[in-house]
Amino acid sequence: MNLILLVCVFFFSKESNSYAQEVSKVKVKEVNGQYNFYIDNTKFEIRGVGINYADGHNFKALKEAGGNAFRTWGTYHADEELIAAKKYGFMVAMGLNIGKELWGFDYSDDKAVAKQVERVKGIIKKYKNHPNLLCWVVGNELNLLFDEQGNLKMVNPKVYDAVADIVDFIHKEDPNHPVTTTFAGVIDAHLKTAIERCPQLDFVSVQVYGDLATVEEKMRNTGINKPYLITEFGPKGFWEMPKTSWNREIEEVSGPKADGILHRIEKGILNNKSGKCLGGFAFEWGQKQERTPTWYGMFHKDGSQTETIDNLTKLWTGKYPENRAPRVDSLSLDGKNAIQSIQLKPDKEYTAKVYAHDPNDDELKYRWEISKEVVVRSKGGEKEIEPPIVSVTVIEEENGTFTFTAPKEGEYRIFVYIYDGKGKVGGGNIPFLVKN
Repeated sequence: MNLILLVCVFFFSKESNSYAQEVSKVKVKEVNGQYNFYIDNTKFEIRGVGINYADGHNFKALKEAGGNAFRTWGTYHADEELIAAKKYGFMVAMGLNIGKELWGFDYSDDKAVAKQVERVKGIIKKYKNHPNLLCWVVGNELNLLFDEQGNLKMVNPKVYDAVADIVDFIHKEDPNHPVTTTFAGVIDAHLKTAIERCPQLDFVSVQVYGDLATVEEKMRNTGINKPYLITEFGPKGFWEMPKTSWNREIEEVSGPKADGILHRIEKGILNNKSGKCLGGFAFEWGQKQERTPTWYGMFHKDGSQTETIDNLTKLWTGKYPENRAPRVDSLSLDGKNAIQSIQLKPDKEYTAKVYAHDPNDDELKYRWEISKEVVVRSKGGEKEIEPPIVSVTVIEEENGTFTFTAPKEGEYRIFVYIYDGKGKVGGGNIPFLVKN
């Protein structure tokens, strides 16, 4: 037993000290009325994205786009991520995964909380001296909890007592890196409860989508004086978009989606006059299923890049990439758009049409698919099962149009993917109901 303990102590000591001579000293401080990260006293302005390793991790593409940082939601792939960070020169906002009440963790269970804290301490000791560590992010959207009617409610305040214990440990064990926790949205009561229980946070982090455009005003109205980071932003969330009459969320097609993200970045981050905004991380540098397989990811499943990456490249480098993604402006089905709650009859012929062009005049290739709708809708970004593709009779398919026979009764979604043959993609989808 003593030998095993000695080996374990040696392992953690070796890991935590292996970069001790290279450790970056990071501070969040105010200079001339503006808060920023400073690494070894040099200002660091974030050009960042969120990377969940399992959803995709094209680090080379991030470097080519001009990115300099990424955030994570846990340390399951921290070794691989930090190797890539050192190779490409990225700084990492390291997520420390802790339990959420939304997913059943009980913060009134003192033993479970103590066990969690000990686990997190080991992770901090292991990575605290890595030269590419920017900051620690304790938990993710711990304030996210719903009542039986699906409305947000307050979490157990002990959640933030547990966060405070972790923050205190980091401040003692690793004084070189600041600490934060993230909040879903800017909700006054949620933020104030957390700050009351955990005032020692170095800055707060909020995750906003449509609300990125008004984040400066919303944060000012809370009266919280701490600087803040936008740890997730992106397209409008599915909770912010219109729904069909049968309660299915409507996703923007790729062109307007990219435009909206760019507009909100400019308004909420680049033109933020509060002096408190530390920048942000775009969600997400990969692909994931959440209501659809295309809602949030800046890549598609085959690795193709979307117009949103082109826009980030322009913001970060001053110019668009040489090859740009196909531009998709609109999509219709049976002459209607998604907001019209399209209903079809089984075994009847219908036509979908997409309006798209390519900025480089590349020849475009179109792929159409029809899938069933999601059966169990996830909460808080948890895993969601992608529904199966449905086989339909195709009557005609040519540039931008797709005529097919409607399947049997049920809820479906038609997707179009538009490729330039050079690694870029655009697209869109429409939910529809088949009913006699």
